[in-house]
Amino acid sequence: MTRFTTGGDALAEALIAQGVDTIFGIPGVQLDAACDALYYRKAQIRYICARNEQAVTYMADGYARSSGREGVGMVVPGPGVLNALAGLATAYSTNSRVLLICGQVDTPQIGKGDGVLHELPDQTGIIARLCKWHAMAEHAEDIPGLVAEAFRQLRSGRPRPVVLEIPPDVLAASIPANLAIPGYVEPEPVVPADEVLRRAAERVARSQRPLIYAGGGVRAAGASKELTELAHLLGAPVVVTENGRGDIDADDPLAFDQVAFRKLRETADLIIAVGSRFVGSFGGELNVNGVPYICINADAADLTGPRHPEIAVLGDAKVALAKLVELLGGVDGESAGDGESSSESAGAAAGDDAAVVAQSVVGYRPAYRSEELAEVRAWSDRTLAQLDPQREYLDVIGRVLGKDGVFVSEYTQIGYAAAICMPRHSPETYIGPGYEGTLGFGFATSLGVQAAAPDRRVVSVSGDGGFSWTLQELSTMRRFGLAVAAVVFNDGYYGNVRRIQNGNYGGRVFSSDLTDPDYMKLADAFGIAHARVFDPQELGRALEKALASRTPTLIEVPVADFPSPWNLVHEGLPTPPALPEHADRVPRE
Repeated sequence: MTRFTTGGDALAEALIAQGVDTIFGIPGVQLDAACDALYYRKAQIRYICARNEQAVTYMADGYARSSGREGVGMVVPGPGVLNALAGLATAYSTNSRVLLICGQVDTPQIGKGDGVLHELPDQTGIIARLCKWHAMAEHAEDIPGLVAEAFRQLRSGRPRPVVLEIPPDVLAASIPANLAIPGYVEPEPVVPADEVLRRAAERVARSQRPLIYAGGGVRAAGASKELTELAHLLGAPVVVTENGRGDIDADDPLAFDQVAFRKLRETADLIIAVGSRFVGSFGGELNVNGVPYICINADAADLTGPRHPEIAVLGDAKVALAKLVELLGGVDGESAGDGESSSESAGAAAGDDAAVVAQSVVGYRPAYRSEELAEVRAWSDRTLAQLDPQREYLDVIGRVLGKDGVFVSEYTQIGYAAAICMPRHSPETYIGPGYEGTLGFGFATSLGVQAAAPDRRVVSVSGDGGFSWTLQELSTMRRFGLAVAAVVFNDGYYGNVRRIQNGNYGGRVFSSDLTDPDYMKLADAFGIAHARVFDPQELGRALEKALASRTPTLIEVPVADFPSPWNLVHEGLPTPPALPEHADRVPRE
């Protein structure tokens, strides 16, 4: 039986109308009316109860980025909101479509400072800094319209989290039986100006060595197909950022890791940056070696300083890339790079604008040769060889996951390497914490990924330091049967902090050592399958068993020191001295 009597019912019905089938949350007194409404709709919306609100927003993020659907979290005000902010900030930094629904104190008490349960001074102001859009429902009948607007914001422009506050008296208030619920809100991409796209296409057509630089905006726009089409039309290599891993299949001969950008920019004559903030890893203008560039981005803020693009295209990546392919004569299936397109065929397929632009593409042959790109790939592989212990583990994880499995990273030694060398084959199969770099992200986020697709293979990697933030979610993993293989690389330290203390502060190690639990006993306590392994081959076997069995599993990998990745992640840092062979391994018990 479904009822429709309170603001909580209006909320539930409005979410269902937008296609929501899963909510991550923790119930509490300010959310009672909403939770009661969800009780009556258990067949339509699954409620996954976490053990800390930080995990709520991480799970919603993982759900969103791996599925292409919006992730929804719900938390109480005050401490619930504060706990959820780390995940909200991460979703903001990675352009993730997350809706956070949070409680408030009763409407008459907001801003009074009476010290009522969970009251915060200016909770609204705190939240508003970490989201794209925010609103508070003042009346129960406002809820459906606000939910629809929240999803309009999520599905238009640059995707970033949105927040809806609903006081408990509004959730509990009666609503008219005939209250209208808005229908599904269709996406509203940012459509680039025709004249700007035309200039961009003409500029691309004049180049002979174009280089494409692809970021997370390609994933957010669902533009992987269009990106690949443009790359093949131009014969242009594609460099992917961390948030853009999988924008183009890593097996594609034109796909390159970010470190290859250092080599490819030496001979490129134009860079096409799409869906990327296009800044250096320490901020400031990216080192492009003087090469002119075009920026395509759905957010105007990422088209201005410190960037200095020759042409700035304000637009959704999918729309912009598709139109560029059309204008450059790729609509009829012929590649301008093969020198076979004609102005007549392009004009027939794409109209007069395409005919004019394609005229300048006739006979276009990019100067990249397969041998040259092979040399760049070999150089990149040699450069990344200093990460071979990490790459061994990543190669094993990638093999076991296959092309469709999802790898969820974190700020840990394996995660740092993954950001620049983990091959992925579609954008939703690599999920990292972005520039926010939140510890505790990996494991909790992977549970949201698994909830979005219960039959999918999902592996998370954490260090023992980061895992400590959300290890209580082993309870959630077990309760809801989320068959993630959670891998903890255990060196007994905050590894990067310790590396800096040893390298920059004369070995004055301070508070970077950890006291960890026995992970096998911890897994036993939660009723989780577990394994302790000591090398990549053992890890591969343990992962195969865990993922084949569809059983929630915790895998510990005791390790020692790993080589520093920072000169590869951040250009300009010195190359670190090599570690002794197998310095990352610890003696078997």
